[in-house]
Amino acid sequence: MLFNSYGFIFVFLPIVLFGFYAIGSRSHHRTAILWLVSCSLFFYGWWNPAYLSIIIISMLFNYAIGTILARKDKPKIVLGLAIGANLLSLAYYKYFNFFLNTLNTLNSTVETHFNIETILLPLAISFFTFQQIAYLIDAYRGETREYNFLSYCLFVTFFPQLIAGPIVHHREMLPQFAKDTLYKLNYKHLFIGLSIFALGFFKKAVLADGTSEYVSLTFNLAETSTAITFFAAWAGSLCYAFQLYFDFSGYSDMAIGLARMFGIILPMNFNSPYKARNITLFWRQWHMTLSRFLRDYLYIPLGGNRKGKVRQMINLMLTMVLGGLWHGAGWNFALWGLLHGVFLMIHNSWNQFSLFCGIRLNRFFAWYLTFSAVLFAWVPFRAQTLDGTLNIWRGMLGLNGFFLPKWMATYSHGYETWVTEYKVAFVGIFHQVGPVKLMDIVWFVLLFFIVFYLPNTQQFMHRYRPVFEARKYYQLTKSNIVWRPTVAWSLPLSFLFVYATLSLTRISEFLYFQF
Repeated sequence: MLFNSYGFIFVFLPIVLFGFYAIGSRSHHRTAILWLVSCSLFFYGWWNPAYLSIIIISMLFNYAIGTILARKDKPKIVLGLAIGANLLSLAYYKYFNFFLNTLNTLNSTVETHFNIETILLPLAISFFTFQQIAYLIDAYRGETREYNFLSYCLFVTFFPQLIAGPIVHHREMLPQFAKDTLYKLNYKHLFIGLSIFALGFFKKAVLADGTSEYVSLTFNLAETSTAITFFAAWAGSLCYAFQLYFDFSGYSDMAIGLARMFGIILPMNFNSPYKARNITLFWRQWHMTLSRFLRDYLYIPLGGNRKGKVRQMINLMLTMVLGGLWHGAGWNFALWGLLHGVFLMIHNSWNQFSLFCGIRLNRFFAWYLTFSAVLFAWVPFRAQTLDGTLNIWRGMLGLNGFFLPKWMATYSHGYETWVTEYKVAFVGIFHQVGPVKLMDIVWFVLLFFIVFYLPNTQQFMHRYRPVFEARKYYQLTKSNIVWRPTVAWSLPLSFLFVYATLSLTRISEFLYFQF
């Protein structure tokens, strides 16, 4: 069941909301939690009921270990074994097929091949596994206390953030569910939640899905060994950057809005990452809860920056490569993580050098360099194969030639040598993927304007605490364009919601569902 589907919006969600508040208003709080857990498990099992056994076993195991780790005489080996068991489960379901395929590729010159029935990837296993690992570590550190098994089930299965995050901490969620005021319908929470949901819904159904066609054309063409030329390659990567941004930030907004309808505040997941002026800021503002997890439970335990410069660089690289593989079982994802590891190492070294020499980059140039690096790195994240990745990269570097507008051919006389050397053809900039229409240009300008000039959802809603307050993780700049619970704001948001609903001509999954 998808957030952007008629069944979810007009059937599942109203029933769950009505049931939760109808039960909770009668002071049956545990029953209300049981209702929400049951509905969340139904939501999870909608794709494949077989997945339910995996998440239930995972919850039973981790809750039992958590009670042991909450004791004063907790043995550290229990934590290590529990984390290992979680990672082994994740590795089996997510990476075993990848491992065998890689092994068979290496043995391609030998007659030995390993065959096994394809293992289906359980939905959201990466998210609920990381979330529970964080819980176990926090329990061992004494940073959280257990409430009861039913509350723990709600922490893991709460349907707004179950499938693709945000990745939440136990201590952030459970105290909210312990409040008596949560179980009585609060119209303020409902209207705030509906407004955030409408914005996220519009991002996904209109902006992200409306960009997908050009992205698919470019990247599918790259897999056919057709040389992608300079402008088409950069345009394809840029469109994918916009598609992924609106798709995943749209999902996060919808999750935050849905949770708010129940009076629950989730942590922030996006803070205008494409405005970042260096790659470190980008990672503080992109998929913020994953970045927080990788920092707190991988980078810092590895030693962080406490054991010298060389060790810090190694820790950065390991963190980013493992973060890349977390997104998917494929060498493309490892390459994407490797690239970002290199970028972070370069930025870290540049910081040291610039401080020593007193050099400071121009703000625009710093942003341009960062955004270009991000676009270059998105290619392996989207491409299906390494060959497709290299094809587009060659195009971005100008090695596949240039397509220029036909009218420029009349000015090429005298430059024949240059035209031949750089493989220039006067057939139209985007000849490979079809003619560019005026509406395509208008669409691109609209996306660019929204990403770089309009406030993000959290800035737009900042007066009403849209996300969990953890200011050590982010800084939220104020905006003059601010939502208020008035008719003047309700009408345009209602229009966005209706327009997004009418745009559901085909149901498309969120891109992060595959991770």
